[in-house]
Amino acid sequence: MKQIRNTKSKTEILTLINSSEVALSHAEIHTALNGLCDRVTIYRVLDRLSEEGAVHKIVNVDGVVKYAMCHNCETKHNHDHLHFSCENCKKVVCIENVVPEIQLPANYVIHDYNFVVSGICPDCG
Repeated sequence: MKQIRNTKSKTEILTLINSSEVALSHAEIHTALNGLCDRVTIYRVLDRLSEEGAVHKIVNVDGVVKYAMCHNCETKHNHDHLHFSCENCKKVVCIENVVPEIQLPANYVIHDYNFVVSGICPDCG
């Protein structure tokens, strides 16, 4: 069984993501941590948090990877919800009460998807 290490960096990054109402990029996390750890450590921690199911990755319409807190992933890692990417302020928000329905042709099997909708958020509208 793989041991889950808790370091100060991991704790601070997870606290930062959990307290944010929007998904955060690596650069935004690095800036917010104000020198607590280097960029490589942040990448490693984000990968570990993603593997552990504590956060999930979202690739926004600009190709920037952002990280958000996982909800309802205690037993199965599940992120079948929309992500809204604001074209103006660049915020990415999980829209968890909307689940897209995807129908593929026969013999296609979905393992994962990243559904991002872009537009203008209420703050910028």
